[in-house]
Amino acid sequence: MSAESLLALKASEAVKALYGADIAPESLQLQPTRKEFEGDYTLVVFPLLRISHASPEATGAAIGDYLAANVPEIASFNVVKGFLNILLSPVYWDELLEEIAADGDFGQLPSTGKRIMVEFSSPNTNKPLHLGHIRNNLLGDSVSRILSAAGNEVIKATLVNDRGIHICKSMLAWKKLFGGETPESSGKKGDHLVGDCYVAFDKLYKSEIAELVKGGMDEEEAKKEAPSIKEAHEMLRLWEQGDPEVRELWKMMNGWVFAGFDETYKALGITFDKVDYESENYLLGKDLVREGLEKGVFVKDPDGSVWCDLTSDGLDRKIVLRSDGTSVYITQDLGTAEKRFSEYALDSHVYVVGNEQDYHFQVLKLILSKLGFDWAERIFHLSYGMVELPEGKMKSREGTVVDADDLIFKMYAEAKATSEESGKLADVPEEEREELYRMIGLGALKYFIIKVDPKKTMLFDPKESIDFNGNTGPFIQYTHARIRSILRKAEGIEAAVAPGVIPSAKEVRLIKLLSFYPSKVGEAAESFSPSVIANYAYDLAKEFNQYYHDTRILGEPDKTLLSFRLVLAKAVATTLSKAMGLLGIGLPERM
Repeated sequence: MSAESLLALKASEAVKALYGADIAPESLQLQPTRKEFEGDYTLVVFPLLRISHASPEATGAAIGDYLAANVPEIASFNVVKGFLNILLSPVYWDELLEEIAADGDFGQLPSTGKRIMVEFSSPNTNKPLHLGHIRNNLLGDSVSRILSAAGNEVIKATLVNDRGIHICKSMLAWKKLFGGETPESSGKKGDHLVGDCYVAFDKLYKSEIAELVKGGMDEEEAKKEAPSIKEAHEMLRLWEQGDPEVRELWKMMNGWVFAGFDETYKALGITFDKVDYESENYLLGKDLVREGLEKGVFVKDPDGSVWCDLTSDGLDRKIVLRSDGTSVYITQDLGTAEKRFSEYALDSHVYVVGNEQDYHFQVLKLILSKLGFDWAERIFHLSYGMVELPEGKMKSREGTVVDADDLIFKMYAEAKATSEESGKLADVPEEEREELYRMIGLGALKYFIIKVDPKKTMLFDPKESIDFNGNTGPFIQYTHARIRSILRKAEGIEAAVAPGVIPSAKEVRLIKLLSFYPSKVGEAAESFSPSVIANYAYDLAKEFNQYYHDTRILGEPDKTLLSFRLVLAKAVATTLSKAMGLLGIGLPERM
C-alpha cells in the first residue's frame, strides 16, 4: 500500500474514532509536504473543522496524536495552522524500497477488463510522413502503451486514406510529368516519389489557373476549369467505377507508398494491430443514413442530399450524403465507428487527430448519439496542437514540410555531432557507437515531442532536443547509463535492504518519487497525456543526479549502507526504463 493510501485510511479511522463521523479516505486532502516544512505528507485539516467543531490547531493535534499512537510507520508529526505534517519512520521507507525493488510488475496496474481501440497515424497516400505525422504517431503509440500499463486491453488501429481526389492528383502528375519513373529507377523511397508527384501537380494546377486568369477568367472559375483538376476529377470518377487501368495505376503507386510508410514506421518503432483502408470502408455508413431517415434523425433536401440538422444543439446543418448519393467523410466515420464497436466489443475508442478536427468529432459523437448508440459518449478525441518549426508552419502542397525520414536522419546526425563534441562515447566501439547515435537521436526526438501537453501547439527545435542537460531524452538516457555503470562496477557486491538502515532526506525523496510511478501511470491513462510520464521520468532522473552528486555510492565504506544504495540506484534505473519504455524510448546500458 502506498504511503498516501495508508495515511488516508488511518486518518479516516482517526476521524471516526475521535468525532464519530464516517469520511471516505479518498475525500481527505493529503499531499506531499512542502520542502520548507518538516514532514513527508501533509493532511489539510480545514475541511474537517465542521466535524471536529474545534480550532485547526486542536483538530490537527488530535488527529496527529491518534495516528502516532496507532500507526507504527509514523515517526512524528507537527501542526502548522490547519496543516498536519506527518513524518514517516526510516523502517517504513526501507520496507517500501524493498517492496518496489522486488516487484517485477511495479507500475503495471490491475486489469480493468476494458477493451480500448486507439486509432492514430491515418496518413494520406499522396505524400510521405512528415513532422506533424510524427507527433500523431508518437502520441498514439505512447497512449496505447500507457493504457495497456493501466490494465486495459488495447488495440492499435490505423485507417489509411488511400483514395480520393488527392490521390488522383499524384496519379495524374505521374502519368503526365514523370516519364514512367519508379522508386527503383530513381533511387527514391516510394512515398517520396509519390509526394513529389503531388507537389508537381500543385505547380501545374497553379500555372493553369494563372493562364486562365490572364485570359480574363475569374479566379474562382479558373480553379474549377483548369484542365488538370478536371482530369483529376475524371480519374476519381473512373476509379469509383472500377476502371481497370486507373485501378492498376492506383495499386502500383499505393504499393510504393505503403513500402515507404513501413520503413518509416519501423524506424520510429511503430506497429499496428489493425489496419483499415478508406478504399474498403468509404461506402460504410450509408445504411445508417437510411435508418436515420426512417427515424427522423436526418432529412432529405429537394436535390436529394441528406442532412442532419444540429442547429438546436448549437451547431449547424451537416451533410451526410451528397445529392448524387455519394458519401462524405462523416458518413464513413459513422459506419466505421459502428463496425468497430460491434466487431471488437469496445468499451471506448480514442481517435488521435489534430485539433483542426475538433468540430468534426463533436458532430460525429452527437449524430451517433441521436442514432441511439449509447457508446457514442465513450468516443474520445485526443485533440493535439500542431508542430511548428523556428521558421514557421509547413505546407504539403508546396513541398515545405519537414519529412519524417529526413528528420530521423537529422536527429541521428545531431546525436553523433553532440556526442563526439562531448567525448562521452570516445571509449565505445564504433559499431556500438552507431547504434547509440540512433537511440539517442530517436530518444531526443520522441521525448521532446511527447513531453509537451498534447493540447498545446509546440515548437520543435532539433538542436535543443539533443542537449545532454535539462529536460531532454538524452539527459534521462545518460542518467540511466550512469546508474548501469555504477551497478557494473559493483558487480559481486550484495544489493539488499538490511534492517536498521536510516535513509537520508535525499534517499527518502527518491523512494517517495519511485512510489509515485503507479499513480503517474494511472494519471497519464486517465488524461490520455504521455507528458505526465515524460515529466515524471525527468523529475526522477534529475533527483537521482542531485543525489549522486552529493552522495558516495561505490565509495561508501559502510557495507550495509552501500548495499542499500545499490538497491536504490537499481530501482531508479528500472523505473526510468519502464517509464521511458511507455514512451517508446530505449535507454542505453552505457553512454
